[in-house]
Amino acid sequence: MSLEKIFLGIDVGTGSVRVGAFDAHGILISKGEHPILIWKPKADFVEQSSEDIWSATGKAIRTCLKTGDIRPSSIKGIAFDATCSLVALGARFDPISISPTRDAERNIIVWMDHRATTEAESINRTGHEVLQYVGGKISPEMEIPKLMWIKRHMKGTWSNATKFMDLADYMVYRSTEKDMRSLCTTVCKWTYLGHERETSGYRLDFFEQNDIHDLLETGKVPQLAFPVGDCAGELTLKAAEELGLVSGIPIGIGIIDAHAGGIGSLGPILAESNQTETPFDSAIALIAGTSSCHMVVSEKPRFIDGIWGPYYGAMIPGMWLNEGGQSATGSLIDHVISNNAAYPDIVKSAKDKEQDVYTFLNEIVKGIRRENGLGMYYNRHVLPYYHGNRSPRADPEAKGMVSGLSLSSNREDVAVWYGAAMQAIAYGTRHILEAMNEKGYSIKQIYLSGGHLKNELFISEHADITGCDIVIPKEPEAVLLGSAILGGVAAEQFPDIPSAMRSMCHADHVVPPDLSTSVFHEAKYEIFKEMYDFQKRVHTKMAHLHS
Repeated sequence: MSLEKIFLGIDVGTGSVRVGAFDAHGILISKGEHPILIWKPKADFVEQSSEDIWSATGKAIRTCLKTGDIRPSSIKGIAFDATCSLVALGARFDPISISPTRDAERNIIVWMDHRATTEAESINRTGHEVLQYVGGKISPEMEIPKLMWIKRHMKGTWSNATKFMDLADYMVYRSTEKDMRSLCTTVCKWTYLGHERETSGYRLDFFEQNDIHDLLETGKVPQLAFPVGDCAGELTLKAAEELGLVSGIPIGIGIIDAHAGGIGSLGPILAESNQTETPFDSAIALIAGTSSCHMVVSEKPRFIDGIWGPYYGAMIPGMWLNEGGQSATGSLIDHVISNNAAYPDIVKSAKDKEQDVYTFLNEIVKGIRRENGLGMYYNRHVLPYYHGNRSPRADPEAKGMVSGLSLSSNREDVAVWYGAAMQAIAYGTRHILEAMNEKGYSIKQIYLSGGHLKNELFISEHADITGCDIVIPKEPEAVLLGSAILGGVAAEQFPDIPSAMRSMCHADHVVPPDLSTSVFHEAKYEIFKEMYDFQKRVHTKMAHLHS
């Protein structure tokens, strides 16, 4: 294959649309990015606009092609990944409001939106069989609770909507004018049972039990989903003109962003084997950004309390996915850095040194550790559940906690708290891996991707605290790469996803753990778990007082 055959991976993230152009060897030719709007009208409400996202996609694509001097005719396949956000469409498939502001432009409930916590609790009380395929509890970040919220609180939207879609599926629909739902989105966020696809997929009694069965009866949600790697259709002339491309390009079935990152990360395991299906039991993909996702697959289903899944066919066809997650990682780090009086000084000092704030703080952490060793953290403890706990506690009502506050707020003090927060996130990853390993996995390698690849403290703390080797990819844009892989498979340039992963994914180097820190981290990890137990006792006591 020559550079005349290029595949676009298009990632619709929380803050921007990013586009990567890759050749058949997984080499990134160029990128484009454009920000997208986001609104937070009240606590726990987070909203976006499908029209704004589509417009941003066209701008990001044009930037990517211009930067790489790429002719639109060279693009042979495209696939979209996106956050697992809920899109509502009304008459003529135009946007319809999901917002308390009633603004029609705001037609997306973003993944991190927690307005449907009450609805999630109601679903979980039913104990329905489908819940065992989401780790035992449904999350307010999933689509079914959000749909229930719309029916209860925005009856006009519910009645007048023509389609409710996951964001990745919307991007496919907008490109092809075909409503081709993905096994990835529907299995992971809509309770679709991928292993029962040939007979039913959705359990109708579950929808009836939660009074949203009219979704399926009216066709607002189709009852058939399609495997990732399939071709959803071709880019229409209208969409091509809007995106700056040529019509007729094959469009892959959509995928959730973290799952694209899993595909774009785990290829080196396959490259080391001649087998198409190699057990992945010892490796996990960690896609770390605003939030973090922990993706691991197996040939047989594994039911793990508090870990999403097992999801059949949600990432690699024919395999079962278990998905752990942390709702606030990069966002938590930014909060810790900025929520103090020293932040303006930190930003200015980093800028003066021509560094980002993370590199600047990492240098301060290194200097303090050279003088004090790990003792710098003895009295600094963080419970990182500032946006609830997704895994393995499955507790959206959990809160953040800190122990060790003082009146000091200079930049050295902030740097230590920044390091302590980084450790807390890594303890959360360790907790997730332990839950997985108890059910049959034996995870020894973490394939890291996402924004935290640039942060050496994030990498070293995860290695030391989990005891795993951290595998750094040659191509850091694993999410974009994963989508590009699906574009290549949809265009029939590869026979299947594993073959494309072998050709396009490559490891760069490995960061091993420093085992001399294990005694220290064992003690802090026990405190990490005890802090949550204490919080639950506090909540119970105050709940009794309120009642």
